[in-house]
Amino acid sequence: MLHIYGDAWLNEDDVEFTMIRAQGSGGQNVNKVSSAIHLRFDIPRSSLPDELKAALLAANDQRITKEGVVVIKAQAYRSQEKNRDDALQRLVSLIASHAVPAKPRKPTKPTRGSQQRRLQRKVLRGEIKRNRGRVTD
Repeated sequence: MLHIYGDAWLNEDDVEFTMIRAQGSGGQNVNKVSSAIHLRFDIPRSSLPDELKAALLAANDQRITKEGVVVIKAQAYRSQEKNRDDALQRLVSLIASHAVPAKPRKPTKPTRGSQQRRLQRKVLRGEIKRNRGRVTD
């Protein structure tokens, strides 16, 4: 069990790992060893709280498929164990980022001083443009 936020815990049995060969440079190690990790996490079938599931499913994230499965590929390290830990950490940070509700925005109005400064800048800019006309003697 991994702690996410507050009373939300991630059961590691909900996470499916697949070992694959990494892409890119690395020579013989990359060609022979399946050190990259493909993590799959099914949100609707997980043991997360319902409100957290809804927040994750509503998220506009490219790592979440239309079916609600989080897919993360980790291949930054040469070791399979480090890539597994990296993928799990990225999943936990994804879930934690949606666990905290966003604070509602308080609409504000510009101050009278800022409005006056803005209008003064507009007047000065207009004068500069007005003086760009043809020069007549």
